[in-house]
Parts: sequence; C-alpha cells; structure tokens
Amino acid sequence: MFKIGSLIVFCGLLAQTKAQLGDLLQLPAPAVPSVPTDLPGSLIKDLTNELLSGNIMGVLNSLPLLDSLKPKGDNSGGLLGGLLGTVTSVIPVLSDLIDVTVTDPQLLELGLVQSLDGHRLYVTIPLGLVLNVKTPIVGSLVKLDVKLNLTVELLVVRDNQGKSHLVVGDCTHSPGSLKISLLNGTGSLPVQNLVDSLTGVLDKVLPELVQGKVCPLVNEILGHLDVTLVHDIINLLIHGVQFVVKV
Repeated sequence: MFKIGSLIVFCGLLAQTKAQLGDLLQLPAPAVPSVPTDLPGSLIKDLTNELLSGNIMGVLNSLPLLDSLKPKGDNSGGLLGGLLGTVTSVIPVLSDLIDVTVTDPQLLELGLVQSLDGHRLYVTIPLGLVLNVKTPIVGSLVKLDVKLNLTVELLVVRDNQGKSHLVVGDCTHSPGSLKISLLNGTGSLPVQNLVDSLTGVLDKVLPELVQGKVCPLVNEILGHLDVTLVHDIINLLIHGVQFVVKV
C-alpha cells in the first residue's frame, strides 16, 4: 500500500508540474519593439536641421584661429600653452601671421552607425571650411581647404525619476579625418613652406578647437529633436534592437 500510495503522489506531482510548464510555455514572449519606417533617415534629417538652426555655420565662422595660432604674452596657459610657444620659436613664420579667418563653412552629409550590441549610436558630422591666411612673408592671401569629421556617441541614460533620455557620450574628431590642402594654386616655395608649417600646427590645434565649439551645440540640440522620434530611438536602444543598416 505504501508503494502504491507513493506512486500516486508522484504521478500527481508530475501532472501538476507538466501543467505549470504548459502554462509557462503559453505565456507571450517579451515584445520586441518594431522599427518605424526609415528611422535612421529621420534622425539624420532632424540632426542636420537642428545643427543648421543652432547656427553651426556661425560657430565655425567665429573660430578664434589667429589667437590660437599666435599666442601673445605668457604662453603658459590657453588652448596651446607652452606648445605653441615652442612651435613659434621653431617656425618663425607663425609669429608673422597677420590674420587667419574662416570662410565658406559647410556641414556635409551626416553618417550614422550603431554599436554591435545595439545600445549606442555613432553620428559622424563632416565639416568643411576655407582658411584665409595673411602673412607678409608670402605677400598674398593663402587659401586652405579643410575637412574634418567629428564623431558623436549617442546613448540612453535614466534620471533619478527613472525617465530615459538620449544624451551625448563621447564627442571627438575621427582620427586621420583632418585633411588640409592648398586651394589657390601650387604656390611658390615660401607659400608651400607656410602651408607645411600651418598644417603641422593645425593638426594639433584645429580638432580640439572645433570640438570645444561644436560638441556643446550637439548636446544642446538633442533637446530640440522630435519627441516621437527620440522616444522610438530610446526604446530600440534600450532593447538593443539593430535598426541602422550598414551599407
């Protein structure tokens, strides 16, 4: 009797376990957010419009390049500090600069990629501008064409109230993206020497200068993006859903 009773109890437990497993198998799987049509294109369009509305052209036009390339007085501080003091002593032509101005700033077509885990976006902001350089040594205006890409990381953070926000993580220039070339002809030897000297210094100065002006602007315009667009992006990034197709 004891063995038969134990068997009955065991069968009852087994039947109950199977029933519970059946209920679990019938539970709906967590919903994966659907991807709205052309979400990446909408984000690129909104970011571009907001950067232009935020006066990115004016920001580039007002870059204090002459002050950065030609430090005055004490060289211990400022953007370049002692670095430029040393550079100008080695390259005297930089001390003779009369003016360096930015013209024809351009915001080129933005790029967008997603991290492998799907939780971050990386926006490439390609910038173009022309530098007009005046110096008595070459006796004429030197025009330099400059191209530089910034890479902005976008990610989701939660505030103290548990609300999710799209924010800027890292914002830096893409390594090797700075390109400088002479626009107005090949130039004489003094012109080429000036271009070579400026290129070496601008490699160190310009990316940091542009980042310091443009990155805060990117952080500011995130609050002006379409609310529905931002909500959809946040939802997809939280779930790690890939929605940016690599071309």
